[in-house]
Amino acid sequence: MALVKTHRQLIDEANAVVETIPTAAAIALHGDPEVVFVDLRDPRELEREGVIPGAFHAPRGMLEFWIDPTSPYFKEVFGSGKRFVFYCQSAWRSALATKAVQEMGLAPVAHVEGGFRAWKDAGGPVGDKPSREHKG
Repeated sequence: MALVKTHRQLIDEANAVVETIPTAAAIALHGDPEVVFVDLRDPRELEREGVIPGAFHAPRGMLEFWIDPTSPYFKEVFGSGKRFVFYCQSAWRSALATKAVQEMGLAPVAHVEGGFRAWKDAGGPVGDKPSREHKG
């Protein structure tokens, strides 16, 4: 059997090349009209845990298709030129996603240290409805 990289190795490699925003700094960015928070979590997680108010929901499995302007699935929000801050529950998927979109050329991009769990623990605002489309 071939030796494969572990998920931890992939996450560590991603974190070495992407910007990770400390939770308090991410909370301070909330509401900035030039920043789009992007929630990568599964819809069941959104329902169970809540969301960052105003965040754009982009399921992890569709992210690259939604970012690519040549894709039939392209979402205009990703052509806005704004700063994108990705998050998931624990900052694992968001590290990998941020690396992937950075490699695609989307900029500026970063992810939230500790993910949505750390956001909630730090007292960041939490809503109960995901955004169906980005406004602004």
